[in-house]
Amino acid sequence: MPIYAYRCSSCGHAKDVLQKMSDAVLTTCPACGAESFSKQVTAAGFQLKGSGWYQTDFRGGSAAPAAAAGGAAPAAAPAASPDSGGGAATAAPSAPCGGSCACH
Repeated sequence: MPIYAYRCSSCGHAKDVLQKMSDAVLTTCPACGAESFSKQVTAAGFQLKGSGWYQTDFRGGSAAPAAAAGGAAPAAAPAASPDSGGGAATAAPSAPCGGSCACH
């Protein structure tokens, strides 16, 4: 249910009222009893909480938005050279930014 702001033009009394949209408009001031209680035009107040919709929505498998934001296509992981010591091949971790940003 919406909250409506009312104000009396006679005494200046202001009150926020929780009403259904189908309820009748209040006209009698609860403070002075005058018939000059009217709705005020106010901005809708809301608050976005959490980590944000942009982080959880629109997460697809395509890398096109990340490439467009970074300005360059992601670089491929380097292949292990045959002369690397120890015989164990280690690959660089895959990152959508290609490892060229400040987060790596």
